[in-house]
Amino acid sequence: MPPDPNIADLAPTAPDLTAYDEQHAVTYMRLLDAEADNADWREVARVVLCIDPSLDPDRARRAFESHLARAKWVARHGS
Repeated sequence: MPPDPNIADLAPTAPDLTAYDEQHAVTYMRLLDAEADNADWREVARVVLCIDPSLDPDRARRAFESHLARAKWVARHGS
């Protein structure tokens, strides 16, 4: 599955769904699936977010954590 374009370093934190959320719904689903499969965050960052954690570990970790948190928020609150 090809990655979603234009992955931001940090996911939105707005209290409502954003255009970014709508554009990256597939990314969020992939992140939730990876978490359910207990996938290593580094592999998820590389494959889903297209950020190489060996080249930029801090950026990769922040992007992974913020997007996973947003994915969980959207799954609970988004509609």
